[in-house]
Amino acid sequence: MSDTVLDAPSLVDRLTAAKAASAALATATADLKNAALEAVARAVEASAPRILPANELDLANGRENGLSTSLQDRLRLDEKRLAALADAVRQIASLADPVGENVRGKTLPNGLQLTEVRVPFGVVGAIYEARPNVTIDIASLALKSGNAVVLRGGSAAARTNAVLVELLQEAVASVGLPRDLVQTIDDFGREGARELMHARGLVDVLVPRGSASLIETVVRESTVPVIETGAGVVHIVLDESADEQWAVDIVRNAKVQRPSVCNAVETVLVHRAAAERLLPPVLDALRADGVTIHADERARAIYPDSVPATDEDWATEYGTLDLSVAVVDDLDAAIEHIGRWSTHHTESIITNDLANAERFLARVDSAVVMVNASTRFTDGGEFGFGAEVGISTQKLHARGPMGLPELTSTKWIVRGSGQVRG
Repeated sequence: MSDTVLDAPSLVDRLTAAKAASAALATATADLKNAALEAVARAVEASAPRILPANELDLANGRENGLSTSLQDRLRLDEKRLAALADAVRQIASLADPVGENVRGKTLPNGLQLTEVRVPFGVVGAIYEARPNVTIDIASLALKSGNAVVLRGGSAAARTNAVLVELLQEAVASVGLPRDLVQTIDDFGREGARELMHARGLVDVLVPRGSASLIETVVRESTVPVIETGAGVVHIVLDESADEQWAVDIVRNAKVQRPSVCNAVETVLVHRAAAERLLPPVLDALRADGVTIHADERARAIYPDSVPATDEDWATEYGTLDLSVAVVDDLDAAIEHIGRWSTHHTESIITNDLANAERFLARVDSAVVMVNASTRFTDGGEFGFGAEVGISTQKLHARGPMGLPELTSTKWIVRGSGQVRG
């Protein structure tokens, strides 16, 4: 480790305390962990008078410092969002405890009994930006899966996160678990985040959530193993056989419902044989909701009320009411475009052609691939995980929405009766 910030005892102590506390949690019963989660849910519901004023200060500071509208939306908490957070915590509590689950097993010819079982990682670190909901989501998932958690939530949400961490610590302590299971290093600033990335041996896995640049920095610099959650350059393909109403409804939902999130659609690709039929109604619906259309030449010829698209548009996760649109010659061209520009998060096709649907599912290499559904469904809550650590776009260990099992590793248990190897 670096000899800079980690020489400060308070940071060392927090990471070490989290490691020690994780040992106590690893053997906690499901009932005890669920009691802690219920205490968290009650605290979130009852503490709006503590949370919302702090959140409003963060929002005011963000507006003053030019925080983007998409990040302001992610930062904002209100009574409705707090209620949804509490519900998500309770859903996590209702899920099966993954710790101790038998993954597979066998008895060898020599009588040795092998069992692979799920075990916690130990200490999960999280680095994220302007997303106070992540503070509750990741901490709750970590607690249920037997892990301590160390949080670096960024300066934009510093006041909100400070209150939420206090609530989390009070909640776990109220059921007899160590307060040290939940730690924050926000007060150490960017240098603390850098040291967290190099805390190998104290932190077992690190999950970054936020902008592409943040994720890239963590993946590049961290010596702690990283589960990469990717940016969302998300595509919807309108196939030649696409139902017009489905196309309008799905694209509108995927773009407009909450444009700031990573599963919002950013690019629509339409088959040339369906472009004149589908583009006007789809784009009219989007324009009515204030969406700016960035279109290629063929799409602009059909829908002039748009601005020219560039290569930068195809690579951009807008997070705003902007959408890039292109006309493609066929499904192969659409798949080729996705292969070039996608961040491998989520892609969907609207089609009534079963063969094309299956070809799209087989050939598109993203964490989640859909047919005739909004990309907004790529979400841990929607998938029944209660919440999510993030959407993993890598291929090792976990891919797609990460719930409880993805916060565990495995170990092998071998039971013998005096066997020796010859």
